[in-house]
Amino acid sequence: MYPIYVQRKRPDRGAEQAIAPETIDLPERPDTVRKLIEGLVCQQVKDYNARKDAGQLLSWLTRDQIQEKAQTGKISVGLRGGTDAGGEQAVENAIQCFEDGLYHIFAGKTELTELDQRIPWEEEPVFTLVRLTMLSGW
Repeated sequence: MYPIYVQRKRPDRGAEQAIAPETIDLPERPDTVRKLIEGLVCQQVKDYNARKDAGQLLSWLTRDQIQEKAQTGKISVGLRGGTDAGGEQAVENAIQCFEDGLYHIFAGKTELTELDQRIPWEEEPVFTLVRLTMLSGW
């Protein structure tokens, strides 16, 4: 496994808000933006499906916390089961969203703008994904 560091930002959250990078383990070091997107999406789909099956769709709420909160209101996101997210379709969607400009990717301070662009691995960059519209999902 190859660990990379990723932080996600949304312009509506304020520029002063610092977001700590999270470590994501990929099967191999991606050499292009396309492979980076594919690796990140496949890993996130795998993690989502595992949380879904464990009854923990939201990573910041445990199953017990969801049940506890359900006593005061409706918590429907913590239900177990349903269909698994599909990796291939998710990758296609993520690539289309990148091409449409719904999010941007930076390696350190360098913006990655093309799918076939090589990733600058001179230093171990922190990858930053900036979502530019509320329609892009996460």
